Amino acid sequence: MEVINAIGRRKAAVARIYLSEGKGQITINKRALEVYFPAATLQYVVKQPLELLNVAGNYDIKVNLDGGGIKGQAEALRLAISRALVKINAEDKSALRQSGFMTRDSRVVERKKPGRPKARKRFQFSKR
Repeated sequence: MEVINAIGRRKAAVARIYLSEGKGQITINKRALEVYFPAATLQYVVKQPLELLNVAGNYDIKVNLDGGGIKGQAEALRLAISRALVKINAEDKSALRQSGFMTRDSRVVERKKPGRPKARKRFQFSKR
């Protein structure tokens, strides 16, 4: 099997992955998954599509992660893994879509507006 590549994005995070047959190792920016994401919840988020299809030990995944925070990076990686698995077997798409792993979460931070402290917050109104 050749190397399958896919891209996942979330907020400002971009995950480029290279998926090949192997023993289930996930390497992120030349570090192990457990080192890069020490929180068990984030490791769980990353592995969700693999666990859903019961292929967790079948593929080695090399990841290039950039931008955003750790939560955004984990969700970007989940989307990339889901897209790569669909490239391998198109029948898995409906199961992944049903769990919500195939949808790109398009919510991003709203820009700050001029004359305001934040995007929607206003300075305190003073009548006098």
